Amino acid sequence: MSRPPITIEGLTPDELLAALDGELESLVLSGHSLVFQIGTARVLGQFGTSDTGLVVELAHIDGGGEGVLPTLVMLARRYAEKRGLARVEWYVYATNCAKPNPKLRRVLERRGFVVRNVPNKGECYFQAFEVS
Repeated sequence: MSRPPITIEGLTPDELLAALDGELESLVLSGHSLVFQIGTARVLGQFGTSDTGLVVELAHIDGGGEGVLPTLVMLARRYAEKRGLARVEWYVYATNCAKPNPKLRRVLERRGFVVRNVPNKGECYFQAFEVS
């Protein structure tokens, strides 16, 4: 028996992708910090675009463990494909927050994220992938 999909603010990934047009898309991709619920996690992050593609920054993740990061990765990839963006860049600072999830580092490292010092932002886990 399969589990139901993880929801983002009550929407399935498919529903959220369909809703990301116009004003909602502008709000989400504003580059301003957002707090949102995905599965059982509360996430502080921001999303934007650059010359190279979609930029995802995660500052804090409280809770989760049921596949939040893989769901976000899948959603970002599908959004980039839908919009014809060539690349997705991830900057995850959530391992340096006040109460980091000890499993998050292991999950990030298993998924190929590497530690990088980002000018004007500090140390984070980074990964970029090309979208086909």
